[in-house]
Amino acid sequence: MLANTYLICANLTSVSIPVSTPIRKTQTQNLKNINFSCRIRKTTSKFSALLQPSVFPFHKRGFLQKCHSILDSQNSKDPVLDNKGSSDLESKDNVLDGRDWTTSILLFMLWGGLMYYVFNLTPNQTPSRDMYFLQKLLNLRGDDGFRMNEVLVSLWYIMGLWPLVYSMLLLPTARSSKSNIPVWPFLVASFFGGAYALLPYFVLWKPPPPPVEETELSRWPLNFLESKLTAGISLAAGVGIIAYSCLAGGDDWKEFLQYFRESKFIHITCIDFTLLSAFAPFWVYNDMTSRKWHNRGSWLLPVSLVPFLGPALYLFLRPLLSEMPVSVTEASPEQE
Repeated sequence: MLANTYLICANLTSVSIPVSTPIRKTQTQNLKNINFSCRIRKTTSKFSALLQPSVFPFHKRGFLQKCHSILDSQNSKDPVLDNKGSSDLESKDNVLDGRDWTTSILLFMLWGGLMYYVFNLTPNQTPSRDMYFLQKLLNLRGDDGFRMNEVLVSLWYIMGLWPLVYSMLLLPTARSSKSNIPVWPFLVASFFGGAYALLPYFVLWKPPPPPVEETELSRWPLNFLESKLTAGISLAAGVGIIAYSCLAGGDDWKEFLQYFRESKFIHITCIDFTLLSAFAPFWVYNDMTSRKWHNRGSWLLPVSLVPFLGPALYLFLRPLLSEMPVSVTEASPEQE
């Protein structure tokens, strides 16, 4: 930028002037004014073009890397910026490239500790009764006169809805554009393993998500997960199941607490429910930010702390991706 300015100024000052004609002070002053105005005009035009927000659409893939590459090229030519600014840009690039693994390491340690606790430290006093409960909940046993605990039944059915809620939260706004690891295998595994199957993806997740094409919204599974009908049914089912557990008597709750202290199956399921409830507000915030709905839907963030009902309510009220043209990109002819 400055090099171009110096070339312009050099061309202006290299104009041949006859020796016989004396150089007046006014002419010299005019030349200085011309040089100064050229320099300012060139500088402001460069920076005004760089700072225009429309140059790099924020829904395009990798716009942050493009912006930083331009800034780096400018910094290499501009001696005014010091080493501190370049070091700050390098640190930001490291974070953008996913090199800050602090969160991933902590999540991996959490997952490893949970796996060790599940397999080695959880109570396992009633393995035969656990198998019987599992067969009853899966309707593999007929009516033998045994009355199942209502709190346990509610926990079982609400755990069947959690993977659907997480699928609606993670697809497509929690996909990783900087890694080749898809999210759908972990979502499928969560129907059997719950949060224990989702935590490895949380460790490997590298935002931001790739742009969503319009054709994807009309195909499975986004057309199902983005449907207001799906969100409404999940919310209504969750309200009914939680109400059923709240209406259970005190004897059922005391019995359930006794199961929690003795049963490996029920103990692990309760921890799974707690983990899913604890991570849900973060993914609500991530999805809300990706849809540019943070200003209007920020009141739902504290509501999402309510187990299951909070995230389900957000899914029912959030705007559809088809209504958010900023987040949706048309398929390019090369991709077609």
